Amino acid sequence: MEPIESQPAPQTKRHAAPAPEPAASKGEAFKELARSLTVVLLSVLIIRTFVAEATVIPTGSMEKTILIGDHVFLNKLLYGPHLPYTSLRIPPIRTVKHGEIVAFHNPRNPSVLFVKRAIAVGGDLIKIQERKVYLNGKLLDEPYAQYQFSNVLPLRDNFPPKVSEIATLPAAWGLDPAWAREMAQFIEKDGMRVPPGYMFMMGDNRDNSLDSRFWGFVPGEAVVGEPLFVYWSYDAPTQDWTPNNVGDFARAKLSMVWNILGKTRWSRTGKTF
Repeated sequence: MEPIESQPAPQTKRHAAPAPEPAASKGEAFKELARSLTVVLLSVLIIRTFVAEATVIPTGSMEKTILIGDHVFLNKLLYGPHLPYTSLRIPPIRTVKHGEIVAFHNPRNPSVLFVKRAIAVGGDLIKIQERKVYLNGKLLDEPYAQYQFSNVLPLRDNFPPKVSEIATLPAAWGLDPAWAREMAQFIEKDGMRVPPGYMFMMGDNRDNSLDSRFWGFVPGEAVVGEPLFVYWSYDAPTQDWTPNNVGDFARAKLSMVWNILGKTRWSRTGKTF
């Protein structure tokens, strides 16, 4: 019997490992990062310009509705936002209605943003008598109005003043000189007539609000948006929240960081208006 010839074991075919893909160059990685940042920045710019913007309330003129230190989002889309660095404006979707709270540029100092309540709009007749507000001859129900002092003052608590009394009203009360010269033309027998396209704004904290009583009407194009909700509220005293110089500003911010847990008003998060 012939010996069985041993057969060589079949060799397993080995597949060569795929060559690693060349890593992206540093230049390509930088370009990708730049593209991503550009998309993010453009998205933020578009949202801030046309949709919503965050702002903080620095004064107590709207207490107790909106508090000092409330951080709110403004809905800008409804009232025709401006195109950046131009005088062009997208047509507004709607106009401000009675009783609505809106943010607007101060007509006497456009660099300042105010948040107030629209008490009267174009064509309305407004009168304030012994702190009671009358709109077109009817007493307004104002559960939101707050008063801090018991004394009654001209201009603040009785408005409009008599034409003969305007010159006697002191600027120390916050009366704008230009408004003092203009207001007489809008005063009628039973109140003050708001011209078309304008609004008469007042703060809910009636004893501590510089508003249309002191500096006049607000044009519709000055409206920026309306507050949607509070996304964060910080209990900050007025003197710390409105710093006048860089040093005070830095101290205020450091104090805010240090006390962020203890002074955050958690219950106001998400509050709508």
